[in-house]
Amino acid sequence: MNFTKMQGTGNDFIVIEDLEGKYNDLSEISSKLCDRHFGIGADGILVVRKSNIADIQMIIINSDGSYASMCGNGIRCFAKYIWEKKYVASNTIKIETGDGVKIASINVKEGSAKSVTINMGKYNFEPKSIPALAPNEIINQKLEVDNKEYYITSMLMGVPHTIVFGSHNDFETQEGKSIENNRLFPKGTNVNFCEVLDRHTIKVKTWERGAGPTLACGTGSCASVVAANRLGYVEGKVTVYVPGGALNIEIVKDEVLMEGPAELTFDGKFFLS
Repeated sequence: MNFTKMQGTGNDFIVIEDLEGKYNDLSEISSKLCDRHFGIGADGILVVRKSNIADIQMIIINSDGSYASMCGNGIRCFAKYIWEKKYVASNTIKIETGDGVKIASINVKEGSAKSVTINMGKYNFEPKSIPALAPNEIINQKLEVDNKEYYITSMLMGVPHTIVFGSHNDFETQEGKSIENNRLFPKGTNVNFCEVLDRHTIKVKTWERGAGPTLACGTGSCASVVAANRLGYVEGKVTVYVPGGALNIEIVKDEVLMEGPAELTFDGKFFLS
């Protein structure tokens, strides 16, 4: 199997092509490829497939073999890959995802894709959409987990996200595991610990559902900005610092734009057994 290893602000992925749909068990393949000791090592795989409704289709499988409908850092890497492989002629790419068709804009400088901007679409605070077992929107709501109190805000940003505001010194990223598996979230949730630095700057560290602590989470960065804006902490245009770098997030009406880097790490061949 030929593959390409890529990363976006440290969130790393293995891109494989399956235009003929010959790989049936993507869960097993992802678990093997993403193993950092016996495989290549990554937070997930990005599978290239044909689409009937867009230029191309992206399928995302987490490192534990679970399916993800959307990934912000992943789709930037995917868009760069598709553009550089010349699957599309335009700098604007329509990508089919589990969260609908997303528009990727390649920011070209001197013939190279320097960064990628993604229209991440609309956010949704409705509990049934997240899904969350709550009668009303979860906005700065107290949640007690393992004898510790958290004030959480939850939404759907392509995938479920829960944001906890406060100093990063007060939280370990691993605390997100207990929140992810709380009965409030029947399908789990990603957990973002967000520290507001000023009206245009925040820091985010994320526990990703199905992957654990990662150096960056694109959808989590978007969700954190939306939540911070909803609570009046920030304006609509924010720089988000994550352990792996920085992303630029902008809220435009009820949609979110995300701009950030995507880099090719190496190409290779993996022998499936």
